[in-house]
Amino acid sequence: MNVLVVDDEPSVRKSIALLLKFAGHAAEAVGDCETALALVAERPFELVMTDFSMPGTRGDELVRHIRQLRPGQKIIMATAYVDESMVLKHTSGGVDGLLFKPFSLEDLKNEIARVMGHTCSSEVAKVPISSGG
Repeated sequence: MNVLVVDDEPSVRKSIALLLKFAGHAAEAVGDCETALALVAERPFELVMTDFSMPGTRGDELVRHIRQLRPGQKIIMATAYVDESMVLKHTSGGVDGLLFKPFSLEDLKNEIARVMGHTCSSEVAKVPISSGG
């Protein structure tokens, strides 16, 4: 599976991309919505994972732009906000999945499986991923 990871925190995006690669997926990680949107316009990804809160264009705005370019794109939103209703209000139901930071690898695998209809490799150990945004 070809996954685009969008997060302004370098350690988080690198960690998620590394875990996805270890699970057998191709992962590309970028730090801003503008770069992500350019990549989505250029070529398809099976899944986009984006942070909600980022400087400049927020993740929910990125989701709206992606939906215009690729209406069927699978998207998982990750956020440190604990108010799920606030996040859902801003994403207007435009995401296929939602993860709250910090999330474990098991949470990540389960959400990908739910959204995509298959599982990641079970050989990857549980590692908590945490961050700001």
